Amino acid sequence: MDENSAADQPLSEGSLNSPEEAEQTSHEEKPSKIIRAVFLSLLLDLLGFTLILPLLPSILDHYSQKDDAVYNSLQNVVDWFRVAVGIPLDSKFNRVLFGGLIGSLFSVLQFLSSPVMGAVSDYYGRRPLVLLSTVGVMSSYVLWMYSHSFSLFLLSRVVGGVCKGNVSLYTAMVADLRSPQARNRGMAMIGVAFSLGFTLGPILGAYFAQRAAGDGEFYQGPALLAFAFSAADLLFIFVVLPETLQRDSKASDVNSVVQGPGDLLNPVALFNFTAITRTDNPPSEQKMKNLKVLGGVYFTYLFLFSGLEFTLSFLTHQRFGFSSMEQGKMFFFIGVIMALIQGGFARRVKPGHQLKTVRLALISLIPAFLLIGIAWNMLLLYSGLVLYSFAAAVVVPCLSTQVSNHGSFSQKGVVMGILRSLGALARACGPIVASSVYWLAGAEVCFVIYSALFIVPLTLLARDAKSKDD
Repeated sequence: MDENSAADQPLSEGSLNSPEEAEQTSHEEKPSKIIRAVFLSLLLDLLGFTLILPLLPSILDHYSQKDDAVYNSLQNVVDWFRVAVGIPLDSKFNRVLFGGLIGSLFSVLQFLSSPVMGAVSDYYGRRPLVLLSTVGVMSSYVLWMYSHSFSLFLLSRVVGGVCKGNVSLYTAMVADLRSPQARNRGMAMIGVAFSLGFTLGPILGAYFAQRAAGDGEFYQGPALLAFAFSAADLLFIFVVLPETLQRDSKASDVNSVVQGPGDLLNPVALFNFTAITRTDNPPSEQKMKNLKVLGGVYFTYLFLFSGLEFTLSFLTHQRFGFSSMEQGKMFFFIGVIMALIQGGFARRVKPGHQLKTVRLALISLIPAFLLIGIAWNMLLLYSGLVLYSFAAAVVVPCLSTQVSNHGSFSQKGVVMGILRSLGALARACGPIVASSVYWLAGAEVCFVIYSALFIVPLTLLARDAKSKDD
């Protein structure tokens, strides 16, 4: 089938009976316009978000020298964890662990906010919630700009973590598209936005930190730039980004939020996607079973992948003596490969082939992490990183597309919000477990064990396929 399916074509003149139908048709006529708008808005958001990534170690050093009481309290927690898992006393490791603690807090906040934002957007619409969350993100950058104490910096990360649930809104906007081909292209372009954001943002952050070093606090330049990106995004959303939730798709009430808030915060309820059963049109028993399996695959994959992703910088530093610049070049390489795969291959995956592509990517991760774990030269390392990049480029977009096919159009916000929440929970827990295994058993054992554990999501996918056959 051609990419421009019948669902994407305009209706002939005279076939519209009301302004409401005209509004509905206009959404179906222009999926490419919606995808471009979502892509550009998310890219602006991610460019601001990723500016801080290369600066976090220097920011932590900055507050450690101020003898900040809040910083010292958290340092005690890090020291306890370091001793418990046998991590050597090294300033570089300390910074990574401290950064991981803050990153886990950020992920926990996204875990809490994503399903709530998604559910509320099913009733009020995507655009108002995206505007509101962007204002919150802007305020977090203002707090960062004036964070002369660690407590204020931590507050900026808390505000940002709560408001970064907006990513689930962007995936819901793509899920609103009626054409399966358009949804697949949209999820792939969201992946491209992430790849570009995480490739370009850190470089910009490091550059502006160097430029601002002599004119005040070194982080104020990147913070101001992050605010500028966010302000530009707010203007873009206000002027260009359309509302994708159609009137006939709006939830009739907000019972999923008011009557059952635990369904959006309780991990067990989230894994079971309980909240969508409260709506007027709950999915069939088989659809719910498939959705739970997909959620389990998504969580398991990100739990394992984020853990090894976190320890990768440890391995390259220890084994190859990578400097910060060499680490940056490595992640730049990964980002470029991912963007090329997402922009070329992932967005052309045909509807119905997403799970086959996910299966292929998960299989590729087994040799990928084996090669990285045993690598004794650059050729083996970068061979593993190519396979790693392929999987990172296709698993999340393809699983997101598959999940977006579940639930009625009045449930897309809560469905995609729950999926995003499960991913945030995995990213909060994965690095802690993986780093413990790494330091207790060593790099080779850690990567070999984890590569074998990717059999778990593969087994879940096989069960999902079998249940569909039955």
